[in-house]
Amino acid sequence: MSDSFYLTGIDLLAGGLLLVTVGVVWRRELAAMARLLALQGLLLGAVPVLAGAHRGDPQLIAVGAAVIALRAGIFPRLLFARLQGEIGDDRAAIPLVSTAASLLLSAALVVAAYVVGSPLVALDPQGATRAVPVGLAMVFIGILLLATRRRALSQVIGLLVLDNGIDAVAFLATLGVPLVVELGVSLDVLLALVILGVLTGRMHAKFGGTDLDDLRELHE
Repeated sequence: MSDSFYLTGIDLLAGGLLLVTVGVVWRRELAAMARLLALQGLLLGAVPVLAGAHRGDPQLIAVGAAVIALRAGIFPRLLFARLQGEIGDDRAAIPLVSTAASLLLSAALVVAAYVVGSPLVALDPQGATRAVPVGLAMVFIGILLLATRRRALSQVIGLLVLDNGIDAVAFLATLGVPLVVELGVSLDVLLALVILGVLTGRMHAKFGGTDLDDLRELHE
């Protein structure tokens, strides 16, 4: 694989990751957000797969396959199971700010990510490192989702976007991480996702919903 083809592929994947992340901010329906999260996981896993094919490194390809299986398959399936099971009426991820304001904040965070990431890009402007600001933008937007979404499951999605962003920075800045490290981190996230899923199910059964604003009104 030529260098130009590899870098073009990295740029396309980075652009796709950024568009999908902004799409998560734009959509309010939890099911739509979960589908976009699956697409984000697919694009994220394609980064080490492409790097592995370019360098002839089967370990990188294995890391990418593991990322796709977990972040484009297992994690979204768990979210869909929760949506269709115990909390089927939780359809809208109503934000604390309007969609237009959320998109403007996302745009500002993307600019901030490129400013913060410029020293890293300067280290290797002709390599995959030039796409590191996209990973930083995903981290910032994940934090935005955690701060502005009211439904517990939509905050779980924000957490997964944040974690995907951290992975994206690692892949783009270092051309991948060892498979055992990726599996360890992903299993930690899987455990957190299962625990949060159980908690949201309990919240819905007890209080009839997962709007976190309602919980602030509870007193012992």
